[in-house]
Amino acid sequence: MKTPKPESFEGQILALIPSLRRYSRSLTRSDADGEDLLQDCIEKVLSRRSQWRGLNLRGWVLTIMTNLSRNGHRQRQRAPTVELESAENVVSADAAPDPLERSKLEEALNSLSEENRSVLMLVVIEGYTYQEVATALDIPIGTVMSRLSRARQRIGERMKADNVITLRRPK
Repeated sequence: MKTPKPESFEGQILALIPSLRRYSRSLTRSDADGEDLLQDCIEKVLSRRSQWRGLNLRGWVLTIMTNLSRNGHRQRQRAPTVELESAENVVSADAAPDPLERSKLEEALNSLSEENRSVLMLVVIEGYTYQEVATALDIPIGTVMSRLSRARQRIGERMKADNVITLRRPK
């Protein structure tokens, strides 16, 4: 594949990729989500090339990325989801397989207070550090740690409670 000329539309987009990558990661606070946002943005920019008026390409592309990020955030807020595969660390590793485990986990997560759930999700699912969560929620780092501890304890208790059938044979 030929490298686009720097003065071409594609060449100018290519030159913007490092700053777009940094911006997408700052919007999503995640390398993987940032890469997804970057790809979506480049795809939209290239497919909507005819809409560019010829002025301030960088501003136009950053506006598209910002709008994509906002739309994604709104969509996630309307239909929040929890990737259960990502939450496997919430349950102890020695727990027996349970056919009702998925619904029990959803119920356990839904039983948490909003404060404890948000801290649990930000630390365990999103991978933020305690300090990042404390800053984002404007609370002391000790509060983050205590809320996380209470959330993990409650999830563990709820997951162990009300087992209908023990799937392990007695030893």
